[in-house]
Amino acid sequence: MVSSRKKQRRPLDVRENRVSSRRNTSDSVDYEALARFRYELRKFQAFSKIAADKTGLTLQQHQALLSIRGFSSRDPVSVGDLADSLLIRHHTAVELVDRMTKLGLLSRIVDETDGRRVLVKLTKEGERRLRELSRIHLQELRAIGPTLTRILKPFRRL
Repeated sequence: MVSSRKKQRRPLDVRENRVSSRRNTSDSVDYEALARFRYELRKFQAFSKIAADKTGLTLQQHQALLSIRGFSSRDPVSVGDLADSLLIRHHTAVELVDRMTKLGLLSRIVDETDGRRVLVKLTKEGERRLRELSRIHLQELRAIGPTLTRILKPFRRL
């Protein structure tokens, strides 16, 4: 009796972990290395979205918390600087700050040197959620670190 089941393809992450033996030259591209790198990035983004969802945040809200804390230490940042770090338009950042302020994650401060500028900083709740998410993300990065190192190796030869 012949099996009617189709051969199942294994996802990229469980296939043989090998780096392409093809060398990059000025007229060739290592498509496999690029594809694997993009795949790992998408997997990390999917992981990050699920982790943010579990804490009641959107992916963009998590990234905003991380940008405010990571790029400014503990100093407030302007809404414009937040927009730049998130690669979004200023008015989109204003709307994001509005929603996050209502959730108790951010607080607004008027800039003492320029009353036209609005600065934002994390509240204790924003700090708590960011700490929780950062711990989970660092664990994931430690787990995928060797894979990323292996995937990035061909790019060092360019």
